[in-house]
Amino acid sequence: MRAAMVVHPASGLGRAGRIAGKVADRLRTVVDELVTVEANTVADSHRLMHQARDAGLDLLVVVGGDGSAHQGVQFCADTGTALAIVPAGTGNDLARTLAGAPEDPLKATDNLVRAIKDGEQTAIDLGRVDGGPWFAGVLCAGFDSAVNERANRMRWPSGPRRYDLAILAELARLRAAALTVEVDGERTELDATQIAVGNIPFYGGGIPICPAADPADGLFDVTLVRAAGRLDLVRMLPGLRTGKHVHHPMVTTSRTAKIRIGEANGWVAYADGERIGPLPVEVTCVPNALKVVGRTA
Repeated sequence: MRAAMVVHPASGLGRAGRIAGKVADRLRTVVDELVTVEANTVADSHRLMHQARDAGLDLLVVVGGDGSAHQGVQFCADTGTALAIVPAGTGNDLARTLAGAPEDPLKATDNLVRAIKDGEQTAIDLGRVDGGPWFAGVLCAGFDSAVNERANRMRWPSGPRRYDLAILAELARLRAAALTVEVDGERTELDATQIAVGNIPFYGGGIPICPAADPADGLFDVTLVRAAGRLDLVRMLPGLRTGKHVHHPMVTTSRTAKIRIGEANGWVAYADGERIGPLPVEVTCVPNALKVVGRTA
C-alpha cells in the first residue's frame, strides 16, 4: 500500500505538528510506502496532495481538524483513493462520525493502524455544491454562518472565545430573513433564522445539528429553524448538545437528495466550516462518493 500523510501543523493550536512524527512511525508499520508532507496553507495542501496522487496513491491520511479533512475530501472524492483522518484539530466532526476515532489523536492512530491491517474500508456519501466543492459534513446558512463570518473578521481574542463573542454580537443583531427552499420540484417561501443540510450529524465541535443524519443512506437531513427571536434561540441552546432542539416547535426536519437554498437575502453558506459564498446555493447528495478507512458509527 502506498500512502501519503498530510500534516497541517497549526491545527489544534499546534497539536497536529507535535504528534506528526509519532503518527508517521505507527503508520509505517502497516503500509509499504509513506510519503509525509507538511502543508501550511490551502494552496500548499492542494499542491502537495496532487503531487502525491500523481506518484500513485492508495491512501491519504490527514492529520488535522475539519478544515484539513475538507481539503482531503476534495482530493479523494470520486477517485478511489481512500481517506483516513487523525483528529488533531478543534472540531473533528468528520472524524467523530467515523467509528473508532476518539478525541485522543494517538489512540485514533492506533485504531487506524488496526483498520488498515484488517483491510477495513467503507464508502460514504458526500455533498456536492453545484459549481463548487464537495463536503462531507454539514452545509449551513443563516445565524451560524453569520457567526462564522464575524469570527473570521475578528483579530481578537484567539481560540474559542472569539466564537463566543461572535455569537453574542450576532444575537444582538438577529433578524429572520426571507428564504426560498426548493426540494423535489416544490418551492417553499418562508421567514427563517437558519438552515442546516447534514450529511453527518455534527458540526461546530460535536453539536448534533442534524442528529439523525447518516452518511451512507444517500440522503441529506435538513434542519430548518423558522423565524425565531433571541429568546427562542437561547431556549434552544441547551438542547443542541443532545439533539433535542429538533423537537422545538420552530424547528422542522426533512430528508432529501437535492436541495436549492435561495434567494439572495444576504446570507452566506458554509460547508465543513469553510466559506462557500452567498446564497443561492444548490447541493446534491452523491452516494458512495468517498472511500474511508474504518466504518461509520
